Amino acid sequence: MTEKDVLIFVRGEQHYEDAEPDVTELMTEGTMTISDDGCMELTYRETELTGMEGTVTTFAIRGGIVTLTRTGSVSSQIVFQKGKQHSSFYETPWGALSVDVTTSCLALRLGERGGVMEIGYSIAVEHQVTGRCHFKIRVRERMR
Repeated sequence: MTEKDVLIFVRGEQHYEDAEPDVTELMTEGTMTISDDGCMELTYRETELTGMEGTVTTFAIRGGIVTLTRTGSVSSQIVFQKGKQHSSFYETPWGALSVDVTTSCLALRLGERGGVMEIGYSIAVEHQVTGRCHFKIRVRERMR
């Protein structure tokens, strides 16, 4: 297993009906772990900017499936698999919601030195489609 310190650049766009797109960009430090079987994990701490301070976010990449897990002030696990819908619960300090995610785009160009991951999906809360989201994550090894 290999673990590296990395810089993670996240650009997220959320499109909701009758509203301007909500765009979030952040750069943070994190870790990239590659297991002996080739699976990869990207982990970083959320900040005030995302409204999830006190939360640790991990992307686990195994084959063509990406699992986003958040633990801390927000707790959730969302599975992204191109062309598939996955359901999960999203726990917040204000209560839990049922969330359905249908992935329309999943592009992974990641290796030992970093790379890019893009995910496009629609999201339904309590089985009502609320919007479309797209994020692009760039990862690069942090120089010491």
